Amino acid sequence: MSAYDLSFARWVYKNVDGGDRMALCMQCGTCSGSCPIGKQMDHGPRKIFMMVRAGMKDAVLKSNTLWNCVSCYNCVVRCPRKVPVKYILHSLATAAVRAGLPEATSTDNARFAKAFWWSAAKWGRTDERLVTAKYYFAFGLVAFFKKSMANLPIAIGLVKGKRMHVGMPHKCKNTGELQKILAKAAEIEARKHA
Repeated sequence: MSAYDLSFARWVYKNVDGGDRMALCMQCGTCSGSCPIGKQMDHGPRKIFMMVRAGMKDAVLKSNTLWNCVSCYNCVVRCPRKVPVKYILHSLATAAVRAGLPEATSTDNARFAKAFWWSAAKWGRTDERLVTAKYYFAFGLVAFFKKSMANLPIAIGLVKGKRMHVGMPHKCKNTGELQKILAKAAEIEARKHA
């Protein structure tokens, strides 16, 4: 990718969820100032929007800001222009994955999101034991054992306090129906991006 792609802003406006409203952003900084984890981001939402306008496609799609958004909606609620900041950031993260950027698929947040989605799709709800195990496996077998052993006292405490059960994961009723819904959603998504 080149450093600047002047068609990137137009692409974002047309193809990213809420992107059409991004042109309303007046760079006031309310979104970045409202973000509870803004200090964990390499660029705040305000700066990401400025970078989109400047055509800095590569830098935007590699930014950890897209993955650090925790969907608290502070930015959406407080934006004076009603720009759906959270939706734009999440759609840009999806674009980064579709572009095949290694940064988009190997961040801790991306690994956790994959583990979380796997559990939700398979069981109809998340099981913290399975999510954690799958997430740790994403770092390799050695890291899995190290991370598991480091968190073993926490897991034992959760079991003793009856905050985590032992046994098979709990499933939602009619997981077959859930699979049909997910398959239909995937089909619609594939058509949308074909």
